[in-house]
Amino acid sequence: MSETRDSLTLKKLTAEFGSDILDHHSQCGDDTLVVPAMKIVDVSRFLKEDPELDYNMLIDITAVDYLPREPRFEVVYHYLSLAKLHRVRVKVNVPEEGVEVPSLTQLWDIADWMEREVWDMFGIRFSGHPDLSRILMYEGFEGHPLRKDYPINKRQPLIE
Repeated sequence: MSETRDSLTLKKLTAEFGSDILDHHSQCGDDTLVVPAMKIVDVSRFLKEDPELDYNMLIDITAVDYLPREPRFEVVYHYLSLAKLHRVRVKVNVPEEGVEVPSLTQLWDIADWMEREVWDMFGIRFSGHPDLSRILMYEGFEGHPLRKDYPINKRQPLIE
């Protein structure tokens, strides 16, 4: 049986990063791995620059709030190789205290908008981001509306 591209991705990443890969699996043709926050830039650079993998497109960055579980948050990155037609999902667990992940803006310009959206909705900071400011909510908005503990009846300050 021939090796699939998806299994090649997991094999290359586990060979390159070893114990820094906290978990990985492949289900329904989708590869997923979990890495420490401090390794997301290195893993992303490897995915982008390795010629066999060639993940040249960052499709999305999003987050999940698992309140009351700790670590509370998970930042999820989706990558695509246009040339090889395969994709991979990389997850980073982020605790409620010290909610921060390194920015990927140095690798992909589009990460600017995606990280700003995650910051705006979940309050997860991206260290090294050039302009981590609100993108969906107005500047005077208090809190982060996609957090599970955000009060749904909260009254926001009026803007003029």
